[in-house]
Amino acid sequence: MQSFRQYNPTEIIFGKDTEKEVGREVKKWGGSRVMLVYGQGSAVKSGLIDRVKTALSEEGVTYVEISGVQPNPRLSLAEEGVQKAVDFGVDFVLAVGGGSAIDTAKGIAHGAANPGNGLWAIWTGKVPLTRSLPVGSILTISAAGSETSDSAVLTNEALGKKAGINTAFNRPAFAIMNPELTYTLPKYQVACGAVDIMMHTLERYFIPDQSNEMTDEIAEGLLRTVIKNGTTAYRDSTDYNAMSELMWCGSLSHNDITGLGRAKDFCVHKFGHALGAKFDKAHGATLSAVWGSWAKYVYKEDTARFRHYGQRVWGLQIKDAEEAALAAIEKTVAYFKSLDMPTSLPELLGEAQSDEVLNRLALDATMNNTIKLSKIKELDASDVYEIYKEANN
Repeated sequence: MQSFRQYNPTEIIFGKDTEKEVGREVKKWGGSRVMLVYGQGSAVKSGLIDRVKTALSEEGVTYVEISGVQPNPRLSLAEEGVQKAVDFGVDFVLAVGGGSAIDTAKGIAHGAANPGNGLWAIWTGKVPLTRSLPVGSILTISAAGSETSDSAVLTNEALGKKAGINTAFNRPAFAIMNPELTYTLPKYQVACGAVDIMMHTLERYFIPDQSNEMTDEIAEGLLRTVIKNGTTAYRDSTDYNAMSELMWCGSLSHNDITGLGRAKDFCVHKFGHALGAKFDKAHGATLSAVWGSWAKYVYKEDTARFRHYGQRVWGLQIKDAEEAALAAIEKTVAYFKSLDMPTSLPELLGEAQSDEVLNRLALDATMNNTIKLSKIKELDASDVYEIYKEANN
């Protein structure tokens, strides 16, 4: 086995009605003055936010709130939250929602624990992050896995940049996970979530010369589970079993367990972040739009791995290695299509993009060609441009 280090400190409270325990959980983790972070959609309309406030008040926990979180969460809202948190003396940050709300909460926690330092400076590593506030979450969308991960992403609207930060301080103290809270999701969000969950494991899976047998078994089992239950959930978002399996897969897919013993890649995420920052599209959709083009560009560097993926995840029994690898890629793209997810830029954006736009995206994904992407085959900005170009057809 390859060496690895595992750290998964988040407490999971999973099942029906578990949101009722939020007040006790916050107090258990030392919270008494809470910032509540959420969007403006179903969590409000369904009465969930009011129930959360009641649960906090019953435990004597006071709170201040910030709402309006959007997909591709904005730096400016997180900065507003930092100031409110500092003014209120917040000692705990609670997110209600999906990855966008949780990532915003993480940003607020980092900024409030380090007042006087700009949040973007912290986010981009110009100011070292040495402390933060504890964060908890009540999950309403199965997708990003931020409820158990060490990562968070914010979009700097002023710069048109979407960037992530990875740190142990991003690990939430707890995650309350009631699958029934995802019943009101539109079909599009269910599908985006299924893609995002798969991609968090696929980005860890295609790492050459690094394979732990047990890690592979977990990754492949998770992918098969998402494929099966994603189809069911897309047809009926009130199917408790399907929605609960997706919710648990989302957490496992991004808490590192599906990649132990391997380096992280997240190449396709860089493609998606560039698209998300420029066009403000749903994260899962930006990934499905380019994954097939990326895979076809790099698969020959590790044909055996793609063939193995096809056998273990899709049940393909094809002797010729290259034919098997290409079939595995096509099966994945076909699955995205079955969920009505875009598998090209015209499908994502409504039209093909100019060479100027593709070049700009390639430079954004590679930080102006200062970094190389992908562990299978190193990609510079010219390679990334070619992949975007293929996805543009």
